[in-house]
Amino acid sequence: MKNRMLFIYNPRAGKERIRSNLLDLIDIFTKAGYEVTAYPTQYAGDATRAVIERDENYQLISCSGGDGTLDEVVNGMMRSRIHIPIGYVPAGSTNDFAMSLGIPAAMKAAAQAITEGKDYACDVGTLNGECFVYIAAFGVFTDVSYQTRQDLKNVLGHMAYLMEGMKKLSEIRSYHMKVTYGNTVIEDDFIFGMITNSISVGGFKRITGKYVELDDGVFEVTLIKLPHNMIELSNIMAALMDRDINTNYMYCFKTDHLTMDSAEEIAWTRDGEYGGSHRHVEIVNENKALTIRIPQ
Repeated sequence: MKNRMLFIYNPRAGKERIRSNLLDLIDIFTKAGYEVTAYPTQYAGDATRAVIERDENYQLISCSGGDGTLDEVVNGMMRSRIHIPIGYVPAGSTNDFAMSLGIPAAMKAAAQAITEGKDYACDVGTLNGECFVYIAAFGVFTDVSYQTRQDLKNVLGHMAYLMEGMKKLSEIRSYHMKVTYGNTVIEDDFIFGMITNSISVGGFKRITGKYVELDDGVFEVTLIKLPHNMIELSNIMAALMDRDINTNYMYCFKTDHLTMDSAEEIAWTRDGEYGGSHRHVEIVNENKALTIRIPQ
C-alpha cells in the first residue's frame, strides 16, 4: 500500500516559481512511492484549514511557498489531533527557515530531500497561543513584508524589503515596554525586537548571534534601544549587518519564555506575516514540538 502525501502549495509565492516546477515535484514524490494529493491555497489561512481538515490517512504533509505558507501549515499541524512530519519545498523570497535547516533552495533538490531525508524534531514558538516557526518581531521594518505588494516581492526579492524599509527610516518610532523573562525585568524604549529560532533572518545569516540551535528549547532575543541621534542609528545598523552585537544599543539574551507589556497596542509579525496588535504578549518555546523532513 502506498504512503499518502498531502502537498499544499501557494501558487503566488516567490515569482510564482511553483507553476513551472509543479509537475516535476509531483513526479519526484510519485516515483518515491507516494500517492499525492495536490492542493493550491486559495486565500490567507487556507493552508491551516486544509491541514486541520485533512483525511487522517495521510502519512506526510508537504508544502511549497514562502515561510508564511510553512507557518500556516505548522499552525494547522499544531492544532491537529494527529501530528505527522512536514516536508518543505521553499519557493518564497527569503526562505529563512529552510536556509537554517539546510533545505536546498532548488525546488527539485528540496523535493528529493523530502523523499530521501530524515525527520528532525525542532522547536516551535507561540505568541499569545498562535504558532510561529522561526521569528516573532515588532517595530521598524517588521511591517515591511506585509505592506510590500506581492508582485513587488516577486520582482525584487530582498530589495523590496530594503526599499520599503528605507522609506521608513525618517519615521522611526519607539515603544516603551516592560520585558520579563526568568527573574529579569527590563523596561526601556525600543524601536525593534525579534524573538527568533533561526540562523537566518531576512536572508542574512548569523544575524541572531552565534551558536544557534533549532532544538535547544530556547529563543535568541534581540531588542534594539531607541537611538538618540543618527550616529547611533548608523551604529545599530552596522552592528546588525556585521553580526556584531553591541550591548550599548541592544539587549541580547536567550530564554524559553518571556512576556512583553506596553501601554499601547503594538503590531507584531509571525514569520513575516501580520500577527495582530497587542498590549500584552506572551511568547513560549515549545521544545521539539515540530517534526520536519530535512536532508540526510
